[in-house]
Amino acid sequence: MKFLKVLMLATILFSIEGIAQADFNAYTQKIEGTDVSFKMVPIKGGAFTLGASKKDKKKEADELPQKKVEISSFWMGAFEVTHKEFLLFTDATRDLLANGKPNPEVISRPSSPYEDPSKGLEDEDMKPTVGLTQYGALSYCRWLYKRTGIFYRIPTEAEWELAAKAGTETPYFFGKKKKKLGEYAWFSDNAQGQLHKVGQKKPNANGLYDIYGNVAEWCLDQYYADFYTKIKDGEKDPRGMPDALYPRSVRGGSFMDDETGCRSTNRITSTDEWKARDPQLPKSFWWNTDSEFVGFRLVRPLEQPSAEEIEMFFSSMLE
Repeated sequence: MKFLKVLMLATILFSIEGIAQADFNAYTQKIEGTDVSFKMVPIKGGAFTLGASKKDKKKEADELPQKKVEISSFWMGAFEVTHKEFLLFTDATRDLLANGKPNPEVISRPSSPYEDPSKGLEDEDMKPTVGLTQYGALSYCRWLYKRTGIFYRIPTEAEWELAAKAGTETPYFFGKKKKKLGEYAWFSDNAQGQLHKVGQKKPNANGLYDIYGNVAEWCLDQYYADFYTKIKDGEKDPRGMPDALYPRSVRGGSFMDDETGCRSTNRITSTDEWKARDPQLPKSFWWNTDSEFVGFRLVRPLEQPSAEEIEMFFSSMLE
């Protein structure tokens, strides 16, 4: 039964590419009854090399060995999810007024954080939403599905890396010269220790803004330091299946990281220290008091799974 469940989840995550390529274009998703919208860009799948090159002097052991894998096509958010977008989910009254009618589905919404994880920056609507747990990010995706009828989730590590590399094999999608990073990312050298509005830097070739820096981004995977040693060459849509709350995977580096932390292959692990100042018992499912540097970005598989498959996915991820 466990094997069948994993197989069904794999089908949901990486559905067969049956949509005509003519429909596989960038689009803007609007949330009915609001002024909230976001842009999704197509990321063409195929074979790519996961992991760091041996020539990368900053590589770490968990980025090796490189493996040739196959990734299904998907759309990815051009920008990190903003506070303005996430606020519609957290504020039930605002959502009800925007929708114009009661929601037939009961959606669990985040409680108020014990301490503002954004350190007072939440009034800037176009800055990334931060401080939420992976559970919080996935709950937002479930709410978004109920509001739009479209299945969105967060990316796997492999999907994220494919999208970030944009066909390159160098440490950064713009090449080897780290001095160019400031053109594309808010990081420790230029961020003045704070978040910035999304989309102010140059995008990569896939049209993704802030894929490096600003905030690091949640992925679906459990973090395994030896994960790449267990992936087979040619494997389809690899993912570290979750089996514990910690550690989970985060990618991209943040405004607090240096150039090394913003490389395409750099892997970051979640930790219970991200809740260090949360005095609640049990600690919040929704918020991390100490991860003002972590947000998320949306992914949509090329083909929409069935309603039953989507509910199975969210049930398994949020249980």
